[in-house]
Amino acid sequence: MATEKSYYMTQEGKEKLENELHYLKTERRQEVVERIKVARGFGDLSENSEYDAAKDEQAFVESRISQVEKMIRNAVIIENDNENPDVVSLGKSVTFQELPDGEEETYTIVGSAEADPFEGKISNDSPMAKSLMGHQIGEEVMVVTPGGEIKVKIVNVN
Repeated sequence: MATEKSYYMTQEGKEKLENELHYLKTERRQEVVERIKVARGFGDLSENSEYDAAKDEQAFVESRISQVEKMIRNAVIIENDNENPDVVSLGKSVTFQELPDGEEETYTIVGSAEADPFEGKISNDSPMAKSLMGHQIGEEVMVVTPGGEIKVKIVNVN
């Protein structure tokens, strides 16, 4: 049997997934079942686009429930590394400056399950996070991105 993938996340991220799972199982599932019942009333199922759409939505909801359950079951909670406060690691926010004269950017490095670049959370699997992890304040790091190499200087780690 193959081992299942671990999903690194903060406690907050796990709670968010648990809330989503509760919503999907208690409310969303029922909404879809009701849509299917209503669509059945429209007649011939072979030409009933409302029924087909409701069944597709049901498949999506069930698939998402399965995915979220798997993520929760294999969650690895990120603990703060208090021993090395200046070293970039999973769960920490890092501020860096693109060299030679770029502006500062700040991101929190999280597991792929809760990554959201628009909220300043990048996945530990991203090229940026992979390059920064293990380095500390003051170090200059070469980051290989899909757009080319950039050099950054780590300014702060929280």
